[in-house]
Amino acid sequence: MTILTFTLLLIAGAYLAGLVGSLTGLGGGVVIIPLLTLVFHVDIRYAIGAALLASIANSSGAASAYVKEGITNIRLGMFLEIATTVGAVVGAIVAVYTPVNTIAILFGIILLFSAVMTIRKKNHEVLLQGSPAAAKLKLNNSYPTAKGPVNYQLKNVGAGFGIMTVAGVFSGLLGIGSGALKVLAMDSTMRIPFKVSTTTSNFMIGVTATASAIVYLQRGYMDAGIAFPVVLGVLGGAFTGSKLLSKIDAKVLKYIFCVAIVFVAAEMMFNGFNHKF
Repeated sequence: MTILTFTLLLIAGAYLAGLVGSLTGLGGGVVIIPLLTLVFHVDIRYAIGAALLASIANSSGAASAYVKEGITNIRLGMFLEIATTVGAVVGAIVAVYTPVNTIAILFGIILLFSAVMTIRKKNHEVLLQGSPAAAKLKLNNSYPTAKGPVNYQLKNVGAGFGIMTVAGVFSGLLGIGSGALKVLAMDSTMRIPFKVSTTTSNFMIGVTATASAIVYLQRGYMDAGIAFPVVLGVLGGAFTGSKLLSKIDAKVLKYIFCVAIVFVAAEMMFNGFNHKF
C-alpha cells in the first residue's frame, strides 16, 4: 500500500468515525482507535496519540457553539477539570509503561461500559434542592429552553469529583474522551440535567485530552503522518454529523452502534488476551 493510498483510506475511516461518533454522542475516539489498530495495524500508543489530537479538535469545534448558547456550565466544567486533568496526566504516564495488550483489554471493557451508558435511561429531571457544597462553590446554574431559562441545582459534589478523576485516568490511558464516565458523574451522580451534562462533558473533553496529549508528545507517540489525516477526517465527519442529527432517528442509530461497538470490544479483548497487539 502506498503512502497516498494509506492516507486517503485513513481520512475516509476517520470521517466515518467522526460521523458515527457525533451522531451517537460517544465521540470519535472509541471508533478511531480500533480502526487504526485492528484494520491498519498501527501501534496502539500511536493510535491513542492521534485520537487525543482528534478529541481536542472535535471538542473545540463543538463546545464553542454550546458555550455561546449558554447551555454549558463553564464554572462546573473548570472545577471538575481539576480532577480530570490530574487523572489524565497520571493515566498518560501509566500508559507509557503498560503493556499494549493490557491497554487493549481495558479499552474493550470501556467500550462495553460506553454501550451500556448509551442505552440507559437518561436523567431529564431538574433538581431544585442541591447540596450546601454546590451552593458554596456556586456551581448551580440555569440553561435556556424554548419556554425560557430553567434553573437547576446539583448534589454529590465529592462523588462527582472522584468519578471525574477516574475518567481522567482512562482518558490518558486509552486516548478517549471518557465522555461516558463524565456524563455518569454529572447526570446520574450530581443530578445535572442531561443536556447540560453532555455539553459540559464536551467542553471538558478537549482540556482533558490536551493534558494527556502533552505526555504522549513528549514520549514521541505523535506521528504527523497518522495524526493529520485522522484529525482532518474526524472533523469532517463530526461536522456532517451535526448537520444530519436533526434529520435521522438517532435513537435507532445508537442501538445499532451499541451492537457494533460490543463486537469491536470483544475483538479488542480477544486480541489482547491472546497477545496479538
